[in-house]
This record gives sequence, structure tokens and C-alpha cells, in this order.
Amino acid sequence: MSKAAVPLRILCIHGYRQNGSSFREKTGALRKILKKQVELVYISAPHHVPAIQNQSEFKTDNVCYTSKPCGFSLGLEESVETVKTAVKDLGPFDGILGFSQGAALVAMLCALQEQKLEPAFNFRFAILVAGFRSVCSQHRRFYEVPAITIPSLHVFGQEDRVILEEMSRDLLPAFDGAQILIHPGGLFVPAASSHRQTYQDFLKKFQ
Repeated sequence: MSKAAVPLRILCIHGYRQNGSSFREKTGALRKILKKQVELVYISAPHHVPAIQNQSEFKTDNVCYTSKPCGFSLGLEESVETVKTAVKDLGPFDGILGFSQGAALVAMLCALQEQKLEPAFNFRFAILVAGFRSVCSQHRRFYEVPAITIPSLHVFGQEDRVILEEMSRDLLPAFDGAQILIHPGGLFVPAASSHRQTYQDFLKKFQ
């Protein structure tokens, strides 16, 4: 009898006005369809969202969650340090998954890994759900390097009115050989039976 495959461990980065616990709840369907393939590990961001109890954010710029350009960055270093600590204390991880603002951060983490600027990061793949490019001018450096070679799956919704489809598509050229999963819905992590095969086929390459 062949030995059962060891589940892949994936570090999960939540979006704006969420935390690790709430993101875990919102991805229950994903955990269910992938339970034989992966173990999803959730962490919370270091930055507190004012007036919202127990919710936080992975800041990527001074205005956090907007498509408006900004000139300087606040909070990115603390977010990167939080992920580094999670890798050290909870890892190792095979891959990383980010949602919305968390996916914008994951793209930057992949760029840091590609440039060998963060030895702590050694992700074999990345899944970016409703990802987008940061419009902060200080973050241009993450997208001006040669394309990121870390295998990636980019997931986005055609009816997303927050992270528009074109915003997610604009991130694709930053990744070499990016794979995509398009769903007809809005800003959420799709996990219907029709999406299962795409996720599974992508993950099988790393088992």
C-alpha cells in the first residue's frame, strides 16, 4: 500500500477588517474541499483597525485599502516581520495564500523571496485571491524586477466591485507563468465544487 501524501501546509493572510479567526471562518468551504490536500494556518495582522474590535490589517501603504496613489509607506515593515515570525514559530510552510489586501502583501513577499532579500521566506507556491498591485510609489520596486518565478494561482471575481477584475489582471505580469481561476462572483474566496479541480490540479504539483 502506498504511503498517504502529507498535506501541504499553507500560511493564510487575511484581508482588510478581518483577522485570522474571521478569515478561517470565511474559508470554511475551501478547507472542506481541500482537506485531504492541505492544512491552512491562519495568522492575524499587527495593525489595529480603529473602532473595530478584534479586527486588524496587514498594512501595505499609508491609506491601506485604496486604489488612490500615495507617496510613502507605513506599516509594511511590521507586516513583513509578522509573517517572518509566523514562518519561524509555526512553519515550515509549503505555500502562502492571501486574500484582497493580504494578496497584495503576498505579491510583495514573493518579490522579496525572488530577490533573495528575506532568507526566512522559502514558499514553493502562492495563491492570490482578489490580488492587486499596491499603488504606493515606494512599492514600485516590487514590480520592476524580473517576473516572479514562484508558481502562482490568481483567483478573482468578475462581479467584484471592490477589487475590480482589471486590478487583479494588472498583477499577473509580475508573475512568470501565472495561472488563473475566474469566478462569476464578488469579493470572496470561491470554493464551489466547480472550483475544486483547479485548486487540486495546482496543488498536486507540490505534493
